[in-house]
Amino acid sequence: MNKQRRKKLEQAFEAIGKAKDILEEVKKDEEQDAYENLPENFQYGERGEEMQGYIEMIDEAFGYLEDAESAIEEI
Repeated sequence: MNKQRRKKLEQAFEAIGKAKDILEEVKKDEEQDAYENLPENFQYGERGEEMQGYIEMIDEAFGYLEDAESAIEEI
């Protein structure tokens, strides 16, 4: 692999890191806090379940980004 392609992979790796940071911010600082601040009866209701679903999807996306980072590191 030449220097130019390695540089592009490095840029992709950095972009993935930024995307992970954004997902963490949305999940931990925003969606998780919003869920925890719901009254208990809403947490166990439809709205709470929906928010939990979003949090799980964010976790899943985060995992995919970690897989991509690992693949790039192997290259």
